[in-house]
Amino acid sequence: MPPAGATTRRIPRQRRSRERVERALDAADRLLAAEGADALSTTRIARAAGMSVGSLYQYFPDTGAIVAALAERHMDAFAELMEQTVERAAGEPWEDPVGALVDVFAGRYRDEPGYRALWFGRHLTPELREADRRNKLALADGLRRAALELGLARDDERAVTISHAAVHACDALLQEAFRRHPDGDAALLEEAKTMLRGYLDRVAAHYGHRRGGTR
Repeated sequence: MPPAGATTRRIPRQRRSRERVERALDAADRLLAAEGADALSTTRIARAAGMSVGSLYQYFPDTGAIVAALAERHMDAFAELMEQTVERAAGEPWEDPVGALVDVFAGRYRDEPGYRALWFGRHLTPELREADRRNKLALADGLRRAALELGLARDDERAVTISHAAVHACDALLQEAFRRHPDGDAALLEEAKTMLRGYLDRVAAHYGHRRGGTR
């Protein structure tokens, strides 16, 4: 589902059309990563994608529609990453759940400079802010399910609140870490893990679990 209020665009049906759309989005993502949101224009994106502006307009009526499609693509990729994380939690023991989860998030930020430029930019539209909010809700739900699989929580309202708090705290620290350094400021990432491990200790105590051996 695209961000609320996003400009509508034509959905491609044929494979060649879908490939064209992906090529345009790839080009926009590269421009976004290299130069920021101010570099995005239909002319520059079309040129970088090796297509005419007219062809681009068949699928994206304006740059707002392109940004919305990029946001949707990044959110879908992050959702898939969280699904893989939940499956991993169900299938193997984690000695350090917090460290593993922070590393998962940091890896995504590190590997996708376009993602960072999209969400860390100064000119977030109301539609992108809403998309970001929905993205965090989805991530929090994935975190809650991972915690249940790891036996760190029960399926109750407190677990929902805990997962939301952890995702928002982790996201704020990750944003600052990656603003300081493109690979993420290592010292700040370690402090994020230390802080969240302390939070997990309190969560485990609330549910009557001992978390020994997870650090």
